[in-house]
Amino acid sequence: MVNYGLANRVVLITGANNPQGIGATTAFAFAREGAKVVLVYKRIPYKFDKSKTDKNGPDRYYEANAGNADTVERKLKKMNADYIILENDISNEASVKEIYSTVMARYGKIDVLVNNAAVDDENGFDTIEKVTQKVIDDTFAVNVRGSILMMRELINHHGNYGRIINISTDSSQVFAGQITYGASKATLEALTRSIAIEAGKYGITVNCVAPGPTQTGWIDADLEKLVVPSIPMGKLIQPEDIAEAILFLASEQARMITGQVIKVSGGHAL
Repeated sequence: MVNYGLANRVVLITGANNPQGIGATTAFAFAREGAKVVLVYKRIPYKFDKSKTDKNGPDRYYEANAGNADTVERKLKKMNADYIILENDISNEASVKEIYSTVMARYGKIDVLVNNAAVDDENGFDTIEKVTQKVIDDTFAVNVRGSILMMRELINHHGNYGRIINISTDSSQVFAGQITYGASKATLEALTRSIAIEAGKYGITVNCVAPGPTQTGWIDADLEKLVVPSIPMGKLIQPEDIAEAILFLASEQARMITGQVIKVSGGHAL
C-alpha cells in the first residue's frame, strides 16, 4: 500500500451525493487514508423512471443526483470516518463562503479541494442547433463560476498545505453533442494552468483529472458495448480509478506536480 500522507488532512469534495459517483468514491478513498472529509452536494431535480433504477443507466444516475447523500453517509459511518455533509449551491458566492466558514469552524483548516460538481443538459439542448441561453448559463454557473469561487476560497484560507484537483473530461477539447458542457470543462482546464501559476507562491498545487467513460451509474449495457471498443484498455473506467489518481495528486509525493491535466481514460480520447 502507498502511504499518501493524508491522515488528518481536511478534504473538501463537491458533487458527492451519487453513491456510485466520482465524488463519493473519492470521499471513501480519502476516509480510508484517515483524512477528514467534507462533502458538498446539491440535489438536481432530474426526471427519471423509478422502475428502471435497479440497473445502470440514465434513470439510476438521475435518481442518485436528484437525491440526498444518505447512502453515502451510511458508508462513511461504517468506516468510522470524520466527516461533514453539506447541501449547498457552489454557483452562489454567499453559499461558497458559508461552506468554508462551516468547515473552518469545525476543523480550522482545509488542505485539499476536489472540484467535482458539474451539471449538463439532459434534454438534448446542448448542440449548436438547439443550445439555449439557459443551458449555457446553468452549465457555466456550476462548472466554471462555482469551481473558481471554490478555488478562490481555498487559496484565501490556505495554511501550510494546499492541493486543488479539478475534474474535467477527457473529451473536453472536442465534445460534439455536448458543446457547452465540453467548453465548460475545457475552460476548467485552462483555469487549472493559470491558477497553478498564481497559487504556486503559496505552496498550493493545482491539477486536473480528466476521466474517460466512467461507470458512475450512467452507462447501461447497450452503451457499454458501444463505448468499450473506443477504449484501448478494453473496459470502462471505474470511479476508483479516478479516486486513486486524485489521492496521488493530493499527496506529498505530488508536491512538484502542478498545472497538469491528467487523463484517466484507459487511452480513450488521446
